[in-house]
Amino acid sequence: MAAVSRADTVWEGDLTSGQGRVKVASGTFDEFPVTWSSRAERQHGGTSPEELLAAAHAACYSMALSNGLSKAGHKPERLTTTAEVEFVPGTGITTSTITVRGHIHGIGAGEFQKLAEEAKDGCPVSQALKGNVQLKLNAELDHVH
Repeated sequence: MAAVSRADTVWEGDLTSGQGRVKVASGTFDEFPVTWSSRAERQHGGTSPEELLAAAHAACYSMALSNGLSKAGHKPERLTTTAEVEFVPGTGITTSTITVRGHIHGIGAGEFQKLAEEAKDGCPVSQALKGNVQLKLNAELDHVH
């Protein structure tokens, strides 16, 4: 059975001077505002669809890499992942850059890089973006003694 996620938005007014409120059905966090200025100019507090996409991509990627590491026989202790989604007004979402730092005993940099690339290509959010958004990856291991 498919897992369905839901969010609802009410938007009032035109694009540049209007505003909206977004609510997630899970209730995990409170309803929050969105505006054009928070999206295009990253000003005035507020979030944007791209920031929410970045959160989704970072979480999804971390889960995919954790799974790939485990399947390859490694025990990931900690993955610190950042996703930066670039929005160009008039063009759209152009790139999602994932930066991951792994704290894993007993893995070499080459294998970590290979598994990190596989996770970039295989995570469901990456799959949804593929062909429309350039996906970039920076993967690094912590020096574990």
